[in-house]
Amino acid sequence: MLLAVDVGNTNVVIGVFKGEQLLAKWHLFTDIYKTADEYTVLLRNMLSDKDLAMDDINGAIVSCVAPQLLYIFEGLCKRSFGFRPLIVGAGIRTGVKLNYDNPREVGADRVVNAVAAHYLYKEQMIVIDFGTATSLEVVSADGDFLGGAVAPGIGISAEALFKQTAMLPRVELHSPGQAIGKNTVAAVQSGLIYGYVGLIEGLVERMKRELDGDAKVIATGGLAPVIARETSAIDEVVPELTLVGLRLIYELNVQHPQRKRGG
Repeated sequence: MLLAVDVGNTNVVIGVFKGEQLLAKWHLFTDIYKTADEYTVLLRNMLSDKDLAMDDINGAIVSCVAPQLLYIFEGLCKRSFGFRPLIVGAGIRTGVKLNYDNPREVGADRVVNAVAAHYLYKEQMIVIDFGTATSLEVVSADGDFLGGAVAPGIGISAEALFKQTAMLPRVELHSPGQAIGKNTVAAVQSGLIYGYVGLIEGLVERMKRELDGDAKVIATGGLAPVIARETSAIDEVVPELTLVGLRLIYELNVQHPQRKRGG
């Protein structure tokens, strides 16, 4: 079985695949102060809850945008499984051409999402990832990464609004039902949710004007369903997009199980 780990700035998403089937998925808070041993205990317990075991894992791939945690998950795999994980980075095969001024600037998560989008749809795409940052990636029908846009994520925008003002409260990130808020909480929710709807609609419209032909728009990330419910600019929400991309990249690069016990 394959362990796929996407280490983001806010969350760590972990999935276990048996072939193409995603057997289990978990979200953890990204904690740079946890040790490899602590993450190992968490993983062992999560696997056990799904009637899986550490010995079931014979391959691993890690995408990481938090460098402090990369060596932690490398250490976890070496000690728990007896092999190093495949790391998404320079030199790895992805099947995606990066049409970017400096390809090394493209984050691993953006590449992984582009790989999955092309595999699933084989058409011109705009991929929106609602993570710590809100990123929009454009992928051609041939699978080329054409560039995109990056904006502050809804969560960090909401947190900045709370921390940098004296009177505004921290609010739950869901639609207040109408743009004209009748109280402070509803007004903040309106600005955040409908404000990001406007951001997405505006960027999608501009990107489509710059492209040759139409583009299918898909979204992933924790808040994707919240925003997708409020706009017709998003065609589909694909929650497991990043994990699917990790599996595909692993299959492109590794032909045989990595496990080496006792070495």
